[in-house]
Amino acid sequence: MALTVERSRAEVHDWLIGHGLRFMPAVNLVERGRNGDGNSVPRYHVLWGTGRELTRVLIAAMRAAGAGRLTLLHRHRVTALDHDAGTVGGVVAMDEATGAEIRVTAPVVVLATGGINGSHAEAVANWPRDRARPATMLNGAHPFADGRMHRFVADRLGGRIVNPAAMWNYAAGLPHPFPHFPGHGLSIIPCKSALWLDHRGDRIGPEPLVTGFDTNWLCRRVAEQKKPWTWHLLNLRIAAREFAISGAEHNPRIRDRQLVPFLRETLLGNHRLIRQMLRECPQVLADDTLKGLAAQMNALTLSHDIDPGRLRANVDRFDANFAPGRDPAEDVQVRRILEAREWRPDRLRTCKPAPLQKRGAGPFIAMQLQLITRKSLGGLRTDLQSRALGDGDAPIPGLYCVGEAAGFGGGNANGNRSLEGTFLPGCIMTAKAAARSILAGG
Repeated sequence: MALTVERSRAEVHDWLIGHGLRFMPAVNLVERGRNGDGNSVPRYHVLWGTGRELTRVLIAAMRAAGAGRLTLLHRHRVTALDHDAGTVGGVVAMDEATGAEIRVTAPVVVLATGGINGSHAEAVANWPRDRARPATMLNGAHPFADGRMHRFVADRLGGRIVNPAAMWNYAAGLPHPFPHFPGHGLSIIPCKSALWLDHRGDRIGPEPLVTGFDTNWLCRRVAEQKKPWTWHLLNLRIAAREFAISGAEHNPRIRDRQLVPFLRETLLGNHRLIRQMLRECPQVLADDTLKGLAAQMNALTLSHDIDPGRLRANVDRFDANFAPGRDPAEDVQVRRILEAREWRPDRLRTCKPAPLQKRGAGPFIAMQLQLITRKSLGGLRTDLQSRALGDGDAPIPGLYCVGEAAGFGGGNANGNRSLEGTFLPGCIMTAKAAARSILAGG
């Protein structure tokens, strides 16, 4: 971690800028900690063009640097590492189009296979023993990030899988309307101003759930609920300003670098996205009345869990904080919203606190959310040169491991709480360490 602090500006930020990439000027202040025990400064940078632009630029640089020397095998999946007497000398891969097996020999192999959270079985098997786990979860990674190479290195080469229970999941996911694989989920950015409710429509407490402060804690609280889903209750006023989905697919203005439409949606509200999800996603519901919304919520879950009168009473109780003579900041959620709005970029994306039943703010919106798996903070143990380590922490000859597969460095560089803003730097810095070591002869 000390290396990250000392070198991330030059090796990550300046290096990316040198390749023509740009960051958005508004740096996000996330993971503040519920009691000031998180980030004290903003550090979540968003690339202008998202990960797609990053990938496009780096692929172009790779092709230029490897002109005449680079062979790409698309749609080939590595199934094993070739090794002899503990020394890695290549890979065994399968051509997904034909099923044919091929062997590629190499003096050095670098694993960049992602984490384990794309496998439901691996996520369940490595779930922290001291925490509740929901009966069902969505997959926000990719099925190929299944830990297969982790197991191979550990079982065949004496490698060490460090802290596999350290996961960076998210508390709010929606099923992808057009899934690319079974269980495919979308990780939403929870709306700070929404009421976070349990399956009965009661506000989860006693400390209300608010995003942007402690994701690890949010996941724990959601996992402890009686049923594997929770509800976000909000209105169109909140959704237009605060609702967002992680990833390039649902952020076309940033992905395609459309500055004017991006500014328009930021200032006037992203009505396009909320209309899209209301149209495409059955788990996003809208109604002009709380009674009608409760009926839709029950129809979706095939239950009578939501009592309309009880739902209305819970909303009335929250809205009473804004009655004359009351201090709204006595409510912890309102107080956290006000704290977030002190940072200018958050003020643009967070509504000024107001009653949920504020006149003209409708219709009401409910979102049925599930915990969604995402990143592995643990991984294969590596040294400062990104060499995979085996018995006695001795390097496994010919084998390097980078990025999420190495727990973003060392097998657990981020600890149990990433505090966000640390994933891309970990990938770049571990890859650079491996490159330097390989060029120097290992």
